[in-house]
Amino acid sequence: MNGWGRRISMAAAGLILAACVDLPSPPPTIAPPAPVTPSPAAELDGPSQQSQLLSLYYQRLERNALAQGLMRTDDGHVDAPFTDTQLTANFIRIALFDEYTTSGGSLRARATSSVLRRWDQPIQMNVQFGANVPSDIISTDRRYISSFASRLASITGLRINQVSNGGNFHVLILNEDDRLAAGPLIRSMIPSIDDSSLRYAVNLPRDQLCVVIGTFKPDGHTYQSAVAIIRAEHPELMRQSCYHEELSQGLGLANDSPRARPSIFNDDDEFALLTHHDELLLKILYDPRLSTGMTEAEATPIVRQIAAELVGGPV
Repeated sequence: MNGWGRRISMAAAGLILAACVDLPSPPPTIAPPAPVTPSPAAELDGPSQQSQLLSLYYQRLERNALAQGLMRTDDGHVDAPFTDTQLTANFIRIALFDEYTTSGGSLRARATSSVLRRWDQPIQMNVQFGANVPSDIISTDRRYISSFASRLASITGLRINQVSNGGNFHVLILNEDDRLAAGPLIRSMIPSIDDSSLRYAVNLPRDQLCVVIGTFKPDGHTYQSAVAIIRAEHPELMRQSCYHEELSQGLGLANDSPRARPSIFNDDDEFALLTHHDELLLKILYDPRLSTGMTEAEATPIVRQIAAELVGGPV
């Protein structure tokens, strides 16, 4: 569910951090987690009280969204047609702009022109579950992530393989207790991560539902690795929505647009899962006629041609 999804550009630090921000919600009944210094991971007898309270909060959040007609799981083709012109504009805004910029070490909400970023190597996806994640979530979600990764590979033409060791795209499903102890693990996956980004990932605010951090090769726009962090406290649809958005964002769609519909790359939270429109965005991103590092001016005429071929009119 993407409306959680404000994309935070940290290109100056060689990172792209994209976080899903939660939906409009009922008045909070629990306080946000207090920052905790990462410590060695430990398996508890059960989830802590804080983790249990977060589970209840996210269950209410999902029910509230569904009651408002949000988090749709259909494709939107009945009531949300789009043209090749709209697809072109949406791609430019989502793939070639960052929503946030950094200034003086802090994040500022300001749309900033960027360049086309994508992977040029096979993705080795390593899915890891925290020590305190229930076994039923582990079994169902591992299969779900593998199936969705295969779908992304089919759409983009990328080779995406599942691995149990190493890897360059890490998917971490952690509850509150696991994540607060995950600092050393995250740093081992992203040795270049700066302290502020690591603190943010470890002490993830309650309204940040999930996050993906991407790193780049020396050229600054070819992906080298990525780490997605998903809260295990989420109910099933909310977890699935995070998988859809963070894994897709981790392929290079770093921004969103309020005009993109039907799409998960929109802060309106209408759609929970990747739509046909979003599949076309990924197809365009990995079309060989585009080159990594292209600017908006360089990419736009090519994108316009590809979109016309893919759509050719309202769909």
